Order: sequence, then structure tokens, then C-alpha cells
Amino acid sequence: MPVAAVLLAAGGSRRMGQTKQLLPIDGQPMVRRVAQTVCQAGLAQVVAVVGAEGERVARALADLDLEIVHNQAWQRGMRTAVRAGIEALRPEIEAALLVLADQPGLTLDALKALVEAYRATRAPIVAPYYQGRRGNPVLFARSLFADLGQVEGDQGGRALLVRYEQDVARVDLDDAAILLDVDTRQDYEGLCSEK
Repeated sequence: MPVAAVLLAAGGSRRMGQTKQLLPIDGQPMVRRVAQTVCQAGLAQVVAVVGAEGERVARALADLDLEIVHNQAWQRGMRTAVRAGIEALRPEIEAALLVLADQPGLTLDALKALVEAYRATRAPIVAPYYQGRRGNPVLFARSLFADLGQVEGDQGGRALLVRYEQDVARVDLDDAAILLDVDTRQDYEGLCSEK
């Protein structure tokens, strides 16, 4: 059951005021830190979708075992990055994790738990939870790829989680990092102060 990851790294970081994918975490760009974790998960394919400052973000990912997709429509929101990433997946891919580039605390254990849950349940959606709250990344089966490509607005796969709520396999993790993404300068400074 080949599973892939689509790393969403195309956004313009309006709330941050600068391209957050490139902000340093422990001496390396945030997007590279996330991508390294994803590349260690033994997935069949990893696609990184870049957009805002795409060349710089792509350089930050140089030499990692992944494919770069340039989303020229990145200013129209996350849905365009999701669509670009899904369209780049090989035909044999049965499911894909949608991974946010601004989750520097993402762990290998979390990724493996989601993939294992998919392989055990074959659920069309597999989502991580921490203390009752849903986090990211979320895994979507190929049966929902067309739906992902049609999502409107700047919400990625969130609409499908509501529409197919009864089909979601829930994975409870003791990992608060699945709830943490870096949207604002305050988020980033808080993360850095914890180090």
C-alpha cells in the first residue's frame, strides 16, 4: 500500500509578514526541518509544493529525497498547493499525508502512526488527535484525491474532514506538536524561547 506525502510549502505567510518556511529553527530553515522528518518516514513518494519565494524554498530542500513542484497559483490559497501536490503523485500511490511546512515539531513517530493506522483500517481519512483536539498532518486515501482537488477556499482538506466525518479513523497520540503550527511572529518567538 504505497503512501506518499505532500509537503505544503507554498504559502505567502501573510500573518507572519515574511516567508515563514525559511525562518531558522535550530540553525536550519523550518521547511527543511519538516522535510527531513518526512523523508525519514520510508514513504513511497514525497512531493514538496513551493510557491512564495519558490526558488529559495526549493534551495532549502536541496539534496533531500523529494520532488519539487512549483505552484504558480500560490496566491490563490492552500487549495492550489494541495491540488498541485496531488496531481504530482504517481498512479500507484494509494494515500497521501498532507504535511504543513510550518510544523517544526512534527515527529517520525506521528507520521508512522498515521500510516500504520491507514494500513490497518483502510479508512479514507486518518487524522491525529491530542487530548481530543485534531491536529496535522492528515492522511487522505486516493478515493478522495478528486475531492481534494475541488476544495474551495484556503482550507486544504479541512472541508473533507467535516463532509466525511463518519469515515475518519482517529489516531490518539501523546504528542502536542501535532497541534502546533507557526502562523505569527508570536508563535515563532514562543517556539524559539522553548529551545
